[in-house]
Order: sequence, then structure tokens, then C-alpha cells
Amino acid sequence: MIIILHNIRSCLNVGAILRTAEGFGVERAVFSGYTPRVDDERELPHLREKLNGQIAKTALGAEKLVELESFEEVETGLERLKGQGYKIVGLENNLEDARKILATRENLEVISEKMGEKVALLLGEEVHGIERRLYEYIDMFLEIPMEGKKESFNVSVATGVALFYLRLAAERKV
Repeated sequence: MIIILHNIRSCLNVGAILRTAEGFGVERAVFSGYTPRVDDERELPHLREKLNGQIAKTALGAEKLVELESFEEVETGLERLKGQGYKIVGLENNLEDARKILATRENLEVISEKMGEKVALLLGEEVHGIERRLYEYIDMFLEIPMEGKKESFNVSVATGVALFYLRLAAERKV
């Protein structure tokens, strides 16, 4: 399993996602869009050092344990992953799409059947989610049901919930 952090704004969220991903054994984290990156060669050295420090604050070393990659163009990267046999799972809430599946116990079997051996979890921007232009690359949307008054979780928390749920679904395949 890999994760794609597309247009994540906060360095702290990036670090928390990397820490969570490492804990779930995610093999690779891919950065795209304006997501802050670890050791970003595009940044001036003093800015790169600042970003690294902010990400490290919540990653707690995970940024050194998870393989990191960047996509120049997210569409090209998604096409490449699909060509390598990855199923793209978009983590999105409040979506009216026939490909949306709620992350519930009752839907574990359905998700297990729909996900392939290789899964790429696509995360979108904290407020606006995944850009609509990327929907055509997504094989399945995963939505975490909400019980309270808030309509969404923080992206790093939602990533942890989604990775746990996808892990459970993958275990059903074995």
C-alpha cells in the first residue's frame, strides 16, 4: 500500500500522516501538488530546513523510515500507478458518487472484493478534499461515517482510520 498526499497544506499534517503511514507499514508516500516535502530540492536551503523541522515535529523520525517520492504532475503519476496495477482509493467525505463506499463493518467484504493487491490511498486538501479533475483516476471512494456535528476529521486522523480499515479489508483477501 502507498499513500498520495496531494495538496496537503500543513507540514504538521504531513508529519502526522507519515508517522501513521509508517505505523501501518505503508511502503511509500508520494507528494504532489503544493504538499510540503521532506528535503525538497525546489526550496532554498533555509526554507528546506524549516519545512523539514516542521514535518519532523509530528513525524518523529517516520520521514526517514517511509520511502518518499514526488509526482511532478499528479495525473501522470496516477496513470503510472494504475498501469502498475494499483487501485486508486480516494479518501473523501460528503460525496455523491456511485463509487463511494462507507467505511463500515458491513462494507468490509465489498471493499475487500473491489480493492486489488496494490492500493494507493489518495488524500486531498484539508478543506476542499480531492480535486474533481482527479475523480476519473479513482477506482473507489472511501468515506468515513461521521456521528457528531462536525462533517469531517482532520486529514491525518482520517488517514489513520482509512489505513486501519483498508488493512482489515486486505486481511479478508488472504
